[in-house]
Amino acid sequence: MNRDKMMAQLQETDTWDCVVVGGGATGLGVAVDAAARGYKVALLEMADFAKSTSSKSTKLVHGGVRYLQHGDVWLVLEALRERGRMKQNAPHIVKDQSFVIPCYTWWDCLLYFCGLTLYDMLSLGFGYGRSRFISAKKVLGCLPTAIRHGLKGGIVYHDGQFDDARMAVTLAQTCVALGGVALNRAKVTGILHDKRGNASGVRFTDLETGGERLLRARAVVNACGVFVDEVMAMDSPEHRKMVTPSQGIHLVFDKKFLPHGYAMMIPKTSDGRVLFAIPWHGKVVAGTTDTVRPAAELEPAPLKEEVDFILNTAALYFEAPPQRSDILSVFAGQRPLAAPKREGKSTKELSRGHKIIVSASKLITITGGKWTSYRRMAEDTVDKAIRLGLLEARKRRTRSLHVYGYRLHANLANHLHVYGSDEPAVRELRESSPDFAQKLHADYPYTVAEVVWAVRREMARDVEDVLARRVRLLHLDARAAIAAAPTVAEVVAKELGKNQEWVKQQINEFTTLATGYIIS
Repeated sequence: MNRDKMMAQLQETDTWDCVVVGGGATGLGVAVDAAARGYKVALLEMADFAKSTSSKSTKLVHGGVRYLQHGDVWLVLEALRERGRMKQNAPHIVKDQSFVIPCYTWWDCLLYFCGLTLYDMLSLGFGYGRSRFISAKKVLGCLPTAIRHGLKGGIVYHDGQFDDARMAVTLAQTCVALGGVALNRAKVTGILHDKRGNASGVRFTDLETGGERLLRARAVVNACGVFVDEVMAMDSPEHRKMVTPSQGIHLVFDKKFLPHGYAMMIPKTSDGRVLFAIPWHGKVVAGTTDTVRPAAELEPAPLKEEVDFILNTAALYFEAPPQRSDILSVFAGQRPLAAPKREGKSTKELSRGHKIIVSASKLITITGGKWTSYRRMAEDTVDKAIRLGLLEARKRRTRSLHVYGYRLHANLANHLHVYGSDEPAVRELRESSPDFAQKLHADYPYTVAEVVWAVRREMARDVEDVLARRVRLLHLDARAAIAAAPTVAEVVAKELGKNQEWVKQQINEFTTLATGYIIS
């Protein structure tokens, strides 16, 4: 996947079947679905793939236990089906994760066991494992850091876990492997219309050169997450706000808080949500929150009250709870939720199901949903384009489509497993030179070879692309990422032919960004 080749390929096609605006989970999913059906597809992302919401999730592939509590059975049923397909199609990225719910009343033991048994039943062959009740002694064997006083027992259940940004890169690679174009640093600035007033393409700016280009298309899909309103306004200046952003943050701690590999699900919080503490890449990720924000932000900042909420909730379940000084990194993302019809309606009451909106000009906008359902959302979107007569009918193909790098028996204990079938080539690159075998930071396994691979094969264009979304160090340990930035900047500069002024600028920009991931 090479950006120069992508730009050249754009010039080879006069009219595309489908242009997708937005390179997060939803947009990438649409591009893969359309490319898999044989359509000519071009995807444009204004920043980097999964730069915003899609790299800042809870890292779960799940049906949504909380939605079951609220009676959203059909939403859970759909997500459980997609959870199973996601593992089948990307086994090198998606894995089983065992969760424990510690229960401090016998009623909770019965309630959660019954609810999770129903959860298992709804999976209908797509399950990851059966739920079961375990004694208090066994709970402490799985979660030795849980509060002991009053513990009656617990429920073990299973869901999926994945690396969200790596999945996004994989989907971009899948699109390209299927003949499509996926381009980052390409900001759409306008929607084109034909003589009948229908959406017929986009105008975009190549943010690396400043050049402006037009892409003609039979169908235009707006998959910009919390930014969908901006694109809809390009299509129709009279457009009224449709989406409200809801912010969620996650705190990252040392693995000592969950030393045995089990995740903890906290079923009761003060705002009616559940809270997760999950092992991930050798650390523990805890979250999330749900806070309405006035405007969409590409790089939102965590709020003090959000940090306090997670720490205070964790203190109710951990014998020696994590403190502010234990936070290695904090990251914030914003989910696109339907704007409330009534003032004061809280975001937890708004639907997490996806919505497809077609404007008068036949611009197709897809919003809502979550990572687990990305494939189904994409399929529904392309089907809508077919029903509108924008695309000729073609058979769906993604239910059993293996994503790029598919590798059935990947060693999930090794951090290189996310490369799938490319893992041997990454290892070979690492072993080809002592310089490439150099670690980016003494405490982490990432090497210079992975930086080179990210630039040459995964369209990484700067330090942030590498440390935030290719090797994930920023989300694991922000201070370590800052320390690694000079090495990464030098490597990226050499690969892209940049000068020392660019290196200095990159180090400064990344340090400023990463400082926002540190809680002092």
